[in-house]
Amino acid sequence: MPREILIGFGVDVDAVAGWLGSYGGEDSPLDISRGMYAGEVGVLRVLKLLAKYNIKATWFIPGHSLETFAKEMAAVRDAGHELGLHGYSHENPDSMTPEQQRDVLNHTYKLLTDFNHGVPPKGYVAPWWQTSKEGVALLLDKGIEYDHSNMSRDSQAHYLRDQDTWTKIDYKAKAHAWMKPLQRGKETGLVEIPASWYLEDMTPMMPALILMDGQVAPQAVEQLWKDTFTYLYREEQDFIFPLSIHPDVGGRPQVLLMLERFIEWINAHDNVKWVTFHEMAERFRAKNDSPPGAVMPKGYVKCKARL
Repeated sequence: MPREILIGFGVDVDAVAGWLGSYGGEDSPLDISRGMYAGEVGVLRVLKLLAKYNIKATWFIPGHSLETFAKEMAAVRDAGHELGLHGYSHENPDSMTPEQQRDVLNHTYKLLTDFNHGVPPKGYVAPWWQTSKEGVALLLDKGIEYDHSNMSRDSQAHYLRDQDTWTKIDYKAKAHAWMKPLQRGKETGLVEIPASWYLEDMTPMMPALILMDGQVAPQAVEQLWKDTFTYLYREEQDFIFPLSIHPDVGGRPQVLLMLERFIEWINAHDNVKWVTFHEMAERFRAKNDSPPGAVMPKGYVKCKARL
C-alpha cells in the first residue's frame, strides 16, 4: 500500500473575537482595529493563497467573526472550504459554567449551520486551546465528530479519551497523600486531530500577545515546521500534519511568502495530500473501529471513506 500522509490548514478566524476573549485587548481601540485587519484583509489574502494552490482548508470561525465579517465568511463558504466551530467571542471554556458552555455551543452551532445552507459543522477547536472537563460530553451530545484542541499526540489521529483524573501536589499534606499516578478515563467516539503550539503561527509571530514575544521571523517558524515534517516523513509510514494559521498573522505579507515557500516544499514530497480536518477524521475512522462501548457523536452515521 502507498503511504498516506495527510496535511491540512486549520484557519482560526480569531479577529476581533480574539481580542475580546483571550488577548487582553478588549478595551483597546488599537487592538480592536487589529482584529478588523484580520477579518477584512487577512481573510481575503489567505483565501487567495489557498486558491493559488488549490487547497481546501478548514476554517474555524467564532460566532462573533461570522456575524461581524459576514461578507468575508461568505467568500470562504462559497470557495468550498469546511467550516468549523470556535466559540463565540474566543471565550475560555474553562472559565465558564457548563450552562454557559452549552449556550455558546448551541448558539454558534445554529449560526454556522444556518450560514452554511443547512450543513452542520463537524469539527471544533476550543478557543485558545483551553478545554474544560465538560467539553467532550457537550461536543458528543451536539453531534460533533472531531476535535482539534488536545495535545497528547502530534502526528496521529486518535479517539479522544475523556475524564482523566490526577492528583495535584498539596504541600500542606503528607507527601503520600498526593504521590499518585494519573488515572486514565475512557475512550470516546470523538476523533482527535491533535493540536500543537509548534505547528501554529500566532504565538511566535503576533506582537503583544500575552506572555509571548511575537517578533519571531517567519523563516524561523518555517524551519520549525520543515524540521517537524522531515522527521515524521523519515520515521513514520503514515501520519497527519495539521497546521493552525490565523488571518491575523497568516494574512501578513511576510508570512504569506513563508506559507508559499512551505506549501511548495511540501508539494515536492511523494504521497502527500492536502485535505480538510474532517477528511483526516473520516480517514481515521475508516481504518479504526470505535472503542467498544464508546459514546459516539449524537446521530453519527459512518461514511464510507475512500480507501
